[in-house]
Amino acid sequence: MTSCDYFSSSTGKKFLMAVSGIALFGFIVGHLLGNLQIFLGPEALNRYSAFLKSTGEFLWAARIGLLVMVGIHIWTAVSLTLENRAARPIGYAQKDYIKASYASRTMHMSGLLLFAYIIYHLMHFTFLKVHSQYGNYCDDLGRHDVYRMVVLSFQQPLIAITYIIANFLLGMHLSHGLYSMFQSLGLVGEESRPKLQLAANVVGYGIFVGYASIPLSVWLGLVK
Repeated sequence: MTSCDYFSSSTGKKFLMAVSGIALFGFIVGHLLGNLQIFLGPEALNRYSAFLKSTGEFLWAARIGLLVMVGIHIWTAVSLTLENRAARPIGYAQKDYIKASYASRTMHMSGLLLFAYIIYHLMHFTFLKVHSQYGNYCDDLGRHDVYRMVVLSFQQPLIAITYIIANFLLGMHLSHGLYSMFQSLGLVGEESRPKLQLAANVVGYGIFVGYASIPLSVWLGLVK
């Protein structure tokens, strides 16, 4: 079997989904750690933002790589879903639906909503095309004042609520996706299954709490 044949098979697609999921999860964690610097004040967050921009071509290469991973993740998800629906009798599909968790049953919907959120987030904080009135500030050192942009944005209830809901969907998506990733790589045994599911839930919803703490803290006036 050639590599093309392997990656076009269901096993190969599951492997690609797991690998792309690992890459995206790594970015999500790194992005969260960077964003949490807002709690250290304007200097820390603006310095971090300026450092990222100073990497130039590397930053754009990373962005393009992430977009490729997103594309692979979406393609494999859609392809595997269509294959499963075509191969599974209706009776078994109904039984599987009853056994499946809510997070697993809504993976495709949450995935599509997260894709729309990613576009909105990029237009908001990266390309400054949405809510641009909050993005044209510089700090005393002439750097883009990301801290002020974030605070002014999340002081608007609708924007804050949008981010909190989107990150809840992210946590729910991860809670099932992380478990499925280990399963796709053949790392889930009968004994480890409950522990891995618990760990996936803790990590997934823990990431939601981390991301949601930023708009919530600004909205409640804890970060000014």
